[in-house]
Parts: sequence; structure tokens; C-alpha cells
Amino acid sequence: MPVEIYLNVAASGLLTGLVYGLMALGLSVIFGVVRVVNFAHGEMMTLAMYLTLLLFSALKLDPLVLLVPIAAVLFVFGYLLQAGLINPFINRPEHSQFMLLVAIGLILVNAQLIAFGPDAQGIRTAYSFDSYQLGPLIVDASKVYAAGAALVVAAALFAFFRFTLRGKSIRACADNYQGALVVGLNVKHLYALTFGIGAACVGAAGAMLMAVTDVTPTIGPSYTLLAFVIVITGGLGSMGGALLGGLLIGLTEALGGVLFTPSAKSMFAFGLLVLVLLFRPQGILGRKTA
Repeated sequence: MPVEIYLNVAASGLLTGLVYGLMALGLSVIFGVVRVVNFAHGEMMTLAMYLTLLLFSALKLDPLVLLVPIAAVLFVFGYLLQAGLINPFINRPEHSQFMLLVAIGLILVNAQLIAFGPDAQGIRTAYSFDSYQLGPLIVDASKVYAAGAALVVAAALFAFFRFTLRGKSIRACADNYQGALVVGLNVKHLYALTFGIGAACVGAAGAMLMAVTDVTPTIGPSYTLLAFVIVITGGLGSMGGALLGGLLIGLTEALGGVLFTPSAKSMFAFGLLVLVLLFRPQGILGRKTA
């Protein structure tokens, strides 16, 4: 097989990996601050994908245009979910948190099955079949736009946490919960805000994925599992690690699919995870805990 084929597949995998990274970034942000593992993460992304599908069908708006309103809707959903349901479980045993979020995920999957049925659905934009050629590389326009939007959203999130007062307050809660309470920070509100931000990330990723793939209600758990693989590979709680993990998993899946069979691509992603756990258990960009 010509080497150009592998280059094109690798480029496609990296572009998709950026969107995966944004999805996992939401999971990493939530865990890094709230210390709750969102087992309904993928189900929330399928919710965003279906909202994108509905708005595209009704208004004929591009998924990249719908990115902002979908992210806003998921932010509100995440904020209310944290403030109303998850916050009372913050200091409960981890298995209670696990059962709560698994139950939320199951409710979302079955509600989507009732509302949309089991069949795969997708959208076709004006650029769905367009591509760009850069030397030997031919890349899908949809993936280029989705990856570019993912980079913009990720950069905005990094800037928010680094330069804004509210972002610094959230980081303070993550670093020292008791200290944040002592200085008068409204930790419950900041936790809900963080969960909303994580949900907004997954909402933006869902809107962008609708430009490149179809959606079914039952793919939510697989996306949840994929997000876990990405954040553990990159480093749980590390924002940069989530993006790096997304790139690596996207690249690994793409090359594994073309070298062997598409059905085996997940095997290589999990193989990468096993190698990382063996040689760097804290993740590539993760920090060792004392």
C-alpha cells in the first residue's frame, strides 16, 4: 500500500482525535475539580448530537454554527444536574456516585431510544463531500472544520482557567477544598459551574461530531469508555493530557483500522492504554500522587 495512504489515514485520525480530545477535556475538567467521575459523559454527548440533528433539520443551520447554542444548552443541563442531583452525593462513598451517574446515563439512553428510535441518523452539510489537498494529503473538509473548532474551544477553556477570576477560583477549589471554604468561595456554585463547563465541552464536541459521523442512542456508553481511555492515557485531571490523549487515540484507531480491520481499531486504543498504565501509570502528562 502506498505510503500516501497511511499519511492520509494518520491525518484523518489526528483531526478526529482533536474532537475526541475536546470530549475528554470535559471529563477531565469535571474530575479534576469536583472529583466525580461522570459515567454519563458519552450519553450527554449523544444528547448534544441529537439536539444538533433536530436544530439542523428545523433551521438548516450548520453544526459549527450550532456549536455555541448546543454548548450553552449542555452547560445549563450540566449546571442543574450538578446542583440538583450530584452535589448531595459529593461526600458520599464512591459507589453511590457511580450508581447515580450510571442511572443518569441509562435514563438518557432509553429516553433517546424512545424519542428517536434505534436507527442511525446523520446530517449532510454543503461541505460534507468536500476535501482539501496539501501535497500528498487529502483531508475531509468536515474534519478540518471540526478539528479547528475543537482547538478554538479548547484554547478558550485554557484561557478561562488561567486568566479569569472565576477560572482561578475554580482552580483554587480543585487545589484546596477547605482553603476555598475558609476564604469565602461559594464552592457548591463553583462545582456546579465546573460541571456545566465540562458538559458544555461535550456539547460542543457532539455538535462537531455530527458533521463527520452518524448518531444512535446506544453509542453513548462507547463514547464514555473512549473518554476514559483518553483521559487515563493523557493523565486524569490534566487538560493538556486530555487533548494529547485524544490525538493519540484518534491516530491509533485510524492506523489500526487500515492496517488490520476497522472492527479491530478499538483493540489498538486499549493496547495503547495498557502500555501507558504499565510504564507511566499516572498518564503521559499526569502527576504522581504522594
